[in-house]
Amino acid sequence: MPETISLGTYLFERLRQEPIGLKSIFGVPGDFNLTLLDKIDEVDGLRWRGCANELNAAYATDGYSRVKGNASSSGLGFGALVTTFGVGELSAFNGVAGSYAEHVGTIHIVGIPSLDSQKKQLLLHHTLGNGDFAVFGKMSRNISQTEGVLDDPAHAPYVIDRVIREAYIHQRPGYLAFPANMVDVEVPKERLNEPIDLSIAKNDPSAQEEVLDIVLDLISKAKNPVVLIDACCARHDASKEAAELINVTNFKYATTPMAKGTKNIDESGRRFTGVYVGSLSYEDVKASVEESDLVLSIGALLSDFNTGSFSYSLNRNTVEFHSDHTKIRNAIFPKVAMKEVLHELVKLPKLKEATKNYKPVDVVNDPFEHEDQPEGLITQRWLWHRLSKFLKPRDIVITETGTASFGIIQTKYPKDVLGISQILWGSIGYTVGSTFGATAAAEETDPSRRVILFVGDGSLQLTVQEISSMVRNGLKPYLFVLNNDGYTIEKYIHGPEAEYNDIQPWDHKLILPTFGAKNYEAVTVGKAAELDELFKNEDFAKNDKIRLIEVLLDSKDAPQNLVKQAELSSKANSG
Repeated sequence: MPETISLGTYLFERLRQEPIGLKSIFGVPGDFNLTLLDKIDEVDGLRWRGCANELNAAYATDGYSRVKGNASSSGLGFGALVTTFGVGELSAFNGVAGSYAEHVGTIHIVGIPSLDSQKKQLLLHHTLGNGDFAVFGKMSRNISQTEGVLDDPAHAPYVIDRVIREAYIHQRPGYLAFPANMVDVEVPKERLNEPIDLSIAKNDPSAQEEVLDIVLDLISKAKNPVVLIDACCARHDASKEAAELINVTNFKYATTPMAKGTKNIDESGRRFTGVYVGSLSYEDVKASVEESDLVLSIGALLSDFNTGSFSYSLNRNTVEFHSDHTKIRNAIFPKVAMKEVLHELVKLPKLKEATKNYKPVDVVNDPFEHEDQPEGLITQRWLWHRLSKFLKPRDIVITETGTASFGIIQTKYPKDVLGISQILWGSIGYTVGSTFGATAAAEETDPSRRVILFVGDGSLQLTVQEISSMVRNGLKPYLFVLNNDGYTIEKYIHGPEAEYNDIQPWDHKLILPTFGAKNYEAVTVGKAAELDELFKNEDFAKNDKIRLIEVLLDSKDAPQNLVKQAELSSKANSG
């Protein structure tokens, strides 16, 4: 008889196999997934990372996936989330939707009631009381790349492989419903010997050839071109090709806010011209990008906060390379994906021929705002500039929606710093859960990598429980809490004195000991000189303990680009 394996173990073995190579599974236990969770211990090198709630678990899975993708040879990230039926999966949906919006590869595994219970339409807990066991799966369809239900032992391994494959190659969540009575169903073990086909479909040859001809012609005529890197460049593993394009052509390049900290894109490079946010860009950066006569845009996600409320002003000669198509001016070329077409472009001898007469134009020498250390209180402008000198190569910097995600634009990243910020979905509190997942992934791939979170005091109150998971797992991130007395970004959009933008003040220094931390540091800094001394301290620079640093800021102090964005958002909301 052929050797068999339980279906539950089969699932986790697949997730552990390279190139997916998961070592952590996130989630919250519930009675419909408990026997499934038992199977995690049967897989060598795989561990359970329990979370405080399902929303945080979805955030953690997202952060884990982003770091795995940054460190992986495949360039694609992946993470796994396990929740229970109904109450658990609905609690996770906000985080899963964020992964869908921002192109983050994950799989959401839901333990559901047994097939027999469903057939009998039993009035079970966690249901709506109407006998409909498919309702929550239907809800997930608009935030999932694909979904599958394991209701047939003969086809269940195929369904698992399909959901993993589709979620992985498209870098969006997959939904997998796992009935409780299917966990111990035996399936052929030999199927694991055949890896899941994770290859991406090849581009349409004739369409790709036409794209290459047009792009080469545009490049040959350009006198002041720019390469603009956006979020999906890294999400869909095209950053290596983008970097090669920059190096071969010697074109200047910029990033968007969502692409800040993209793998292979070096902010210290001599052709880097800054972070482009439309009308909210620094003037020199804005001019550098908008005066270009050719824009090679790679992986664009043109959301309001990523474009300065749609204030882009780019030359009509714009080529947009996307994960599943290419757009040149108003013409769209389906099935010409950016990774393959850029790979072909950079190796063409004709590219060097097209750029032989190109003379590099001047770029902004330092496209980041400066401010001397102020006397007394810390200012936002000085904080984000000073942070540049504290950061090290390969740091992971996570910035919360609000002052942090806007202020970080002023920070110059050293080489190979990974930036994580949920600018499109923008769910406040995302970064705390994400930091748990990101730090877990960093521990697995390179324990020397520092994970540094910047979160506002308001956002922290939504997801603070996940710090306890970091403590429980012995993780050692830096947690910078920007205490500016409430929801500063909301105050600038509307209601600066409104009570709904206020929060209950916390004693932040007590958070780590409250969650049982033993090896920790908790400090409050209110003066610029105090924070400067902390940044200079060699012991502080070592990620040898979990640290919470409360940074006291004036409630009305905010990065200038946030102030301008808030004005634009306020007008849009009232229009």
